[in-house]
Amino acid sequence: MPVLPIPSVNALVSKTANTIKNLRSRASTSSSELNPLSTSPLNHRSASKNIDRTTARYKKHTLHYVLKALGYLPTPFLEKFNSTLHGPNTKQYPHSDAHLRLILALSNKLKQPLNIEKLPILRQKFAADTVAMQAPAVWDQSDSTSVGWQDNTITNADDGEMTVRCYQHYLQNEADLDINKQTTNQQTVNQKNTDKTVMLFIHGGGFCIGDIDTHHEFCHAVCTQTGWSVVSVDYRLAPEHPAPTALRDCLSAYAWVAEHCHTLGALPSRIVLAGDSAGGCLAISVAQQVSAPDASQWLNLGLDNDKITQLLQSLPRPLAQLPLYPVTDIEAEHPSWALYGQGLLLDHNDVEVFDAAYMQQSAIAQSHPLVSPMYGNNTQMCPSYIVVAELDILRDEALVYAEELQNKGIKVETHTVLGAPHGFIHLMSVHQRLGDETDYIINEFGNFVRQLLTRDFNHPEPVL
Repeated sequence: MPVLPIPSVNALVSKTANTIKNLRSRASTSSSELNPLSTSPLNHRSASKNIDRTTARYKKHTLHYVLKALGYLPTPFLEKFNSTLHGPNTKQYPHSDAHLRLILALSNKLKQPLNIEKLPILRQKFAADTVAMQAPAVWDQSDSTSVGWQDNTITNADDGEMTVRCYQHYLQNEADLDINKQTTNQQTVNQKNTDKTVMLFIHGGGFCIGDIDTHHEFCHAVCTQTGWSVVSVDYRLAPEHPAPTALRDCLSAYAWVAEHCHTLGALPSRIVLAGDSAGGCLAISVAQQVSAPDASQWLNLGLDNDKITQLLQSLPRPLAQLPLYPVTDIEAEHPSWALYGQGLLLDHNDVEVFDAAYMQQSAIAQSHPLVSPMYGNNTQMCPSYIVVAELDILRDEALVYAEELQNKGIKVETHTVLGAPHGFIHLMSVHQRLGDETDYIINEFGNFVRQLLTRDFNHPEPVL
């Protein structure tokens, strides 16, 4: 006997789907009506007005509460819910619980086919959805919080402007200090960063969507759990800016971090790279370019090749990298394409549209090292902790890349999150197990980096 009569399940299915649909629509509309956030958030006392605007922008994160609340329903009811939606069952995804399979089913029900012309709309909806799913607490910058952030405008690769968001962890008794008044005493402000490490985080989104807001929750979690400073970069997106513009912007952000890391309580020899999906690809590519500069890769692109080469040769090597379910090979299709190319958060069509948008106006091929790090020089790569999701179209190419690093003698560890789809870090605060997995990954990467810090890498470390 079902937990509820079928009509009641059908009614709840329709009500839940319509609620999520309306929340997405309202959040997107609200997002478009407001200008991008203009913040000085590391000043805790001036941040409250900014966070009020952010909360209003995403309708007080109602989507977060809706999706999280589903996890408290009895499992038999969730299974009936999934069945009514024609969602995946335990035989298809044995490592996914009923709550996660329901989230996937709802996403699939609401998903519409993507094409390049719809990317501007998707960009807006993705921003609204992902931030509305984030826990409201990560946007709190009251005096009682220990993590603050500040948006800074820096120069992109073509001398224009782009934004980086800088996160720092305070000791609780320092939380009400004004960072803008502490330029000569950074150790006092940022005492929590005992590793003197800074992470440059590069967001995912198929090179076409995403921004520093959509990945705010994960960056906030890294800063909270490790004590490191984090810099998240808002690079330019395709199709308006095809490959390798995003990589060039990320290299500019890396150069900025190298120059300003002392203001973030870190050393130039302790920069770590991270990114998810397309951002993971860009993080790997930045590490390749900095670790083994190759002027020939930048020829015939209409760029100042000498300037790029000089920049790359002047930068310190990254200490380590954390690619999360990264793109590593835009050209080839691996077995996971056939296994997980339909019915999940990222499908065949999505990948094809993103790749076309990124490459169609580009002067380089899909197998070029500047877009597919599988074909780059991996002999000098930094130690890598590579995370893959089991239910991911990109799973196998990430594992093949990890094997490539091992074959080159590079220190590499992999971690597979069973039962998880591509993009699972966006579900970290609405699904308990994925939240625990994300916490585990952050802690393990912290341990991975700290083990490296105990070794002699022949990096001179000046006194901070």
